[in-house]
Parts: sequence; structure tokens; C-alpha cells
Amino acid sequence: MTEYVALEHGRIACDVTGDGPLVVLSHGMGTWRRDFRHLVAPLAAAGYRVVNVDMRGHGESSPDWPSVTGKAAISRTDVALDLLGVIRHFGGRAVIVGHSLSGGSATIAAAEAPELVSAIIEINPFTLNQSIDLGAMWRDRRHRRGMFELVGTQLLKSPRLWFRYLDGVAYPTQPADHSDYLTELRALLERPGRWAEFMKTGKTTPADAAARLPEVQCPALVIMGAQDPDYPRPEDEGRAIVAGLPAGLGQYALIDQGGHYPHAQFPDRMAELMIPFLHRHTTGKRAGSVSN
Repeated sequence: MTEYVALEHGRIACDVTGDGPLVVLSHGMGTWRRDFRHLVAPLAAAGYRVVNVDMRGHGESSPDWPSVTGKAAISRTDVALDLLGVIRHFGGRAVIVGHSLSGGSATIAAAEAPELVSAIIEINPFTLNQSIDLGAMWRDRRHRRGMFELVGTQLLKSPRLWFRYLDGVAYPTQPADHSDYLTELRALLERPGRWAEFMKTGKTTPADAAARLPEVQCPALVIMGAQDPDYPRPEDEGRAIVAGLPAGLGQYALIDQGGHYPHAQFPDRMAELMIPFLHRHTTGKRAGSVSN
């Protein structure tokens, strides 16, 4: 059952599962909280209260939020402040798990309110400023196709290209329910105003997140899909994010055959990485580790 967190300018929709230390999940642009549908249960079984949220303007969260940028945009800072509002609502400190755009938001939230964030996990995050690698585009069909479909989605405002990306190169392997998931997502994005909200995520860069990396004070786990088409070299991207953090705070992991959504492709493997990290960096009553 959907719950709603009322913030100053709108409502954030979420599902709440389990009991224990707080873990907040935040998806990337153009999707919704069901991205984490296969990861919630393992985290809850491991002894965590999992709050799985819809980004502002996405899923069942309300649209038309003002942005700190002063533009019609959804920036990483906007999402970070929303996540901190969610943490305050549920109480206690939390681990933020952010995917893609929300990975950059996790960085900002941790820097902005270290008293509320005990650790962060960033999955294929857009935390660093990006540049076009023409050599990689030429050599790597995976990356070339991903960039064509992602950039085309924003420039042409094209649902066709977005769903071509999600039904192809973004998922080198697909979960059994992938087709049903895309049908649900398509219906959401066809609701009045929802595609326009998605387009707002392309109006800013990760510069705000990159600037806050040195200010992070909590442990961070960066998980990259080895076949993520969004980056010419996913492993290098993950290592660069860790290098930008204060020494000793970051660690990095690579998911073999993972695309941009490894948490949907390989939830068991993701849980095996995430749960020991959560156990080390949270306090309170927890159940035993999940079996896979």
C-alpha cells in the first residue's frame, strides 16, 4: 500500500517494508520505485526498514515542484533535499541507496546532513560531470547505442527511444517480469504531465554532486554494472567516484553482466554486496543475513 510523505512543496510516494535501521531507496530518472521491486524483500529480511520512494514528479509522487535551480528542472540537489525530508519523517539516521541520478543525490544528502545519513550506496551513479568520449563511441557499440538512445530521448522528447533503451541495451539480461514492468511504466509515463516531469531531469548536470564529494563524511559503496551502456568504462567511473571521496570512505564493486539496472537484473548478487555493508554501518536490531 502506498504511503505519502508530505513535504513543503508536494508529496513523496513510498512503500515501507520491514523493521530495523532505516534504508531509503531512490530510483533514477524516467522510471519509478518498482525498479527496486526484487531488492526490497532481501533487505527487509536482513533486518532493515526499507522505504522505497518515488522521485518527485515520478511514479505516484506529486508533480510541479519548484527547483533550487530556479528552472523547470529536477536536479540532484532537489532530490537530495526530498530524501532528507523523507528521513526526517521516518526518524533516525538512514542509509541512502541511490541509483543513477539519485546516486548523485545520495552524495549531496550525505554532505548536506551528515547527522541524518549513516552511509550511502550509489548504483551506476551520475555523480561526476560527464564528457563525450568519441573514441569509445566509435569502438564500443554498446556505449554508442546507449548514448544515441539516451541523448535522443531528451533532445527529441521521444518515448520510443526511451523504451528502446529500457528494453535493450540497458538490460544485457532481463528479469522474468521485465515486459510487465515496462507495461506498467509506460502507463505511468502516459499520464498527463508525467513525461514532462521526466524531461526535467535532463535540465541539469551532475556538477552539484561532484562538488559535494569531498564533503561526504560517511562510508560509501559504489556499485557499477560492468556492461552499463551509459559509461564508456563503468569500472573507471566507479573508481573515479571513490577517488573523489575523502580517503578511506569509499569502496567499489563491479557486477559482471550488469547493465544500468543491476538491482533488477541480479537482486541476489546485489544483496550479497549491500547487506554486509549495511550491517557494518548501521546500528540496531537486525535479523540474520539473507540467504541466496
